[in-house]
Amino acid sequence: MSATTAAVSDFLKTLGIAQTNPGGFGGEWVGSGPELEVVTPIDGSAIATVRQVTEVEYDEIVDRAQRAFLEWRVLPAPKRGEVVRQLGNRLRDLKRELGALVTLEMGKIRAEGEGEVQEMIDICDFACGLSRQLHGLTMHSERPDHRMYEQWHPLGVVGVISAFNFPVAVWSWNAAIAAVCGDATLWKPASKTPLTAIACTRIAEEVCRANDVDPAIFSLTVGKGSTVGDRLLHDKRLPLVSATGSCRMGYRVAEVVGRRLGRTILELGGNNAIIVTPHANLDLALPAILFGAVGTAGQRCTSTRRIIVHESVREELVGRLRTAYADVRIGDPRDGDTLMGPLVTRDAVDDMQNAIGRIEEEGGEVLCGGERLDGPDYPGGHYVTPCIAAARNEFAIVQEETFAPILYIVGYGTSSASPQDAVEEIEEAVALHNGVPQGLSSAIFTEHMREAEYFLSQRGSDCGIANVNIGTSGAEIGGAFGGEKETGGGRESGSDAWRAYMRRQTNTLNWSTDLPLAQGISFGE
Repeated sequence: MSATTAAVSDFLKTLGIAQTNPGGFGGEWVGSGPELEVVTPIDGSAIATVRQVTEVEYDEIVDRAQRAFLEWRVLPAPKRGEVVRQLGNRLRDLKRELGALVTLEMGKIRAEGEGEVQEMIDICDFACGLSRQLHGLTMHSERPDHRMYEQWHPLGVVGVISAFNFPVAVWSWNAAIAAVCGDATLWKPASKTPLTAIACTRIAEEVCRANDVDPAIFSLTVGKGSTVGDRLLHDKRLPLVSATGSCRMGYRVAEVVGRRLGRTILELGGNNAIIVTPHANLDLALPAILFGAVGTAGQRCTSTRRIIVHESVREELVGRLRTAYADVRIGDPRDGDTLMGPLVTRDAVDDMQNAIGRIEEEGGEVLCGGERLDGPDYPGGHYVTPCIAAARNEFAIVQEETFAPILYIVGYGTSSASPQDAVEEIEEAVALHNGVPQGLSSAIFTEHMREAEYFLSQRGSDCGIANVNIGTSGAEIGGAFGGEKETGGGRESGSDAWRAYMRRQTNTLNWSTDLPLAQGISFGE
C-alpha cells in the first residue's frame, strides 16, 4: 500500500500541502520552474510535486525580503519576540501533523518527527526571551567626559540552507533567532524535503498576517542548487549565509560567500566518537551508544560513528551492543514500535554498502548487521540493518563521514592494564578521538574524575560539543550548537549565537566641551 493514504492526505491538507505546490514565497506564493517530485523513503511512492522557482522569481523574492527587513528592523525587539512567540504556539497546535509530515518526507520515526517540531517550539520560546536581552557592553573611555559602549543592530536578509535530515528544526534555529534580531530570512531547503519547508512557511505566513507584519521576513525558495542555490551564494544582498550539509558543500559555500566578503555560519559533517573507559557505567553507555548510532538511521550530524573503548571492557561492551542491535525493530517509521526507519534514498543504501566493502578491504571486520532489507515489509529498497564493525582509526573510510548506521569499534590501552595505568591511557584515547578531520560532537563515559576532566580540558576533546556520561546526539537548544575543524566553526541556537545574526557597532559619545584625542595625541597645536 502506498504511504500516501487518505488519512495522510487529510493532514497534508491541514498543513496546506496540495498535490502540486508553489516552491517560492516572498510575501506571495510563486513557482513557474521545473516540477520536483517528492517521494517518501517509507516505500518510494510519490507524495506531491513542487514547482521550483526560476532565477527571476528568486530575485523578486529577495527584493521583497529586503523591503520587509527595512520595516521589521525598526519594530522593537520585544514586539518581534511576540511574533515569534505566537509562531511557537501555532507550531504547538500543529505539532502532530507537522511531525507526521517530517516522518513521511524524511523517514524519521514518529517520536523523532514530533521531537524535531518540539525543537522548533523550544527555540521560539528561547528567542522570545532573547528579544529582551540583546545587550551590548559599556567600556570606560580613556578620555575625560566621554562614554564608550557597543550596541548590536539588525544585519539584513539571512540565507538559510538546510539539509534533509533535519528538514524543519535547523531552519527554526536560524529563523527564530534572526527574526528577534531584526533580520529577514531566505530559506533554501533540501530538494528531498521541500514539503515540510512549505508547510512551515505557510504557518509563519499565517502568524505574520495576523500581526500585520510583512510575511516576507520568512521567505522561501525551492530550486536547484546549480541555479537558485548558486545565485544565493553569490548574492551580495545576503550578508550572512547559514549552511548545514556536507563538508564538501561547506567548502563551496565558504569559498563563494567569502570571496564577496560575506559571512557564513557553517554546520557541516561530524565523525563523532564516544570514549568508553574501564571506569564507565556500561548500563549508561549502552543506551547512549544505541540511540546515537541507530537513531534517525544514523543520519544525524551528531550520530555516533566511533566507539573508542578500553581493551579491558571491549569484549563485554561489544557483546552487549550486538545483543541490543539484534533487538532493534526496523520498518515503517509511523509504527509506534519501530526504532529505526529507512535511509533517505536508495543511493544512501548503496553508499552504506560501499562503505562496508571498504571496511573489509582495509582490514576491518563486520561484527554484525549491514544487510540490505528487501521484501514486502521493507518496500522501496531504503531499509538496512545497523552495522557494527571492528576497525582502526586510521582507515580511510573511518576518517570519512558515512551518513548511515555504521558504528566503528576502535580499541585503546591494554586489557591487562592496572587501574592507574588505565587512567594514564586516556591520552591515547583522546588522541584517537581527535584524529579525524571533523570536530562536532563528542562524549566520554567514565566515573573517574581525572578521565572526565582530562577529556573536557584544553588537552581533551577538540569538538564544539563535549559531554560526560551522555551521548553525542540530542543537543539542547539552550547551548550554542556547532563544531570545529571541517565541521565549519559555526554556532547556531542558544547561548550567544545570536550575535552572528547582528552587526556590532562601537560608539563613543563626547559630552565635554573639549576634543581630546585617544592615546594622548596632540595634533595641530
